[in-house]
Amino acid sequence: MAHIEVAKERCKACELCTTACPFGLLRLSDDYNSAGDHYIVQDNPEKCIGCKLCAIQCPDTVIEVYK
Repeated sequence: MAHIEVAKERCKACELCTTACPFGLLRLSDDYNSAGDHYIVQDNPEKCIGCKLCAIQCPDTVIEVYK
């Protein structure tokens, strides 16, 4: 099963990855990192196909995709 891991402390909540996900599985968390930014979390990881579009779109390379 594919899933992502986000480097929470480096995520700036730009949300570019949320628009890149073809299934809309990414959203901003309710929590904050130490910089005061929300970070990305994955809903329904069982629906992730591991396409890596979120990681490709991320300008700060904070997303790792695992298959």
